[in-house]
Amino acid sequence: MSNLVKSTFFPSFRAMMDDFWKTDNLFNQSVFNGDFLPAVNIRDAEEHYELEVAAPGFEKEDFKITTDKGLMTISAATSNEKSEDKGDYTRKEFSRSSFSRSFALPDNVSEDEIKANYKEGLLTITLQKSEKLLPEKKQVLID
Repeated sequence: MSNLVKSTFFPSFRAMMDDFWKTDNLFNQSVFNGDFLPAVNIRDAEEHYELEVAAPGFEKEDFKITTDKGLMTISAATSNEKSEDKGDYTRKEFSRSSFSRSFALPDNVSEDEIKANYKEGLLTITLQKSEKLLPEKKQVLID
């Protein structure tokens, strides 16, 4: 059975330990502090996989979902700027936030049949399972 796996590129031992012991602190992080990494739920249903990405504060247009050779990358970037002029002072506030997460796609998912929906801070991605499973990987014995 294939599973969706968070793809990381050469994480340090310290980063792996921090990730292991870290509790879900979605509500303790600000989406605009620059260190935002959204929580992701993955569900294996009978006919599809479903990813739920908790990403409040973004708009549908801020997201980009790409696939490349079995790797799906979800990224988003947003910025906000407010300016206020009152009498003898001007106040400007701005914030920027972005994230990127990658997942290895199971062999039984077609990259052409991925659907996404964003509503009320939740990005839902549906990965339709194909009827035909690809052959399992095998090791070749050397004579």
